[in-house]
Amino acid sequence: MADTLATLSLPGPAATDRLARRLAGILRPGDVLLLDGPVGAGKTAFARATIQAILAAEGLPPEDVPSPTFTLVQTYNAHRFEIWHADLYRLTSPDEVMELGLSEAFDTALCLIEWPDRLGPDRPGGAVTLRLSHDGPDARRLELSGSGELADRLAAALAKAPA
Repeated sequence: MADTLATLSLPGPAATDRLARRLAGILRPGDVLLLDGPVGAGKTAFARATIQAILAAEGLPPEDVPSPTFTLVQTYNAHRFEIWHADLYRLTSPDEVMELGLSEAFDTALCLIEWPDRLGPDRPGGAVTLRLSHDGPDARRLELSGSGELADRLAAALAKAPA
């Protein structure tokens, strides 16, 4: 069962960016973050900040991190692991999702998945959901839920200091 780990108010894009960068430091291969929420809630911005923070921490040059809305998947090579950023919005069935190679990536890469409802029954068991919603013109509300080892790591990181 997925437990709610935290609910945070993010007053603007900078707060979302800071939170993503903070959590990036504890992510590793096999972690799956399911980025849920309506259009414009900040899913891609969160993924972009996470990817850029990991690349910077590994001494890699900055990369442009576009939305994978049309490409469906963008991959990035960090020294320690590969990062998969997927946007499943345009897909209509879980079969199409698995044709992208995500099932293998779930085991070996860090996966940041937008529109995770498209996964259907193929949703990974140890994944953590970050549900972003509008909470004003620039503000967002983030609800973090999940269970398992990744959920425990994220909850511990959030308990250490405010976003």
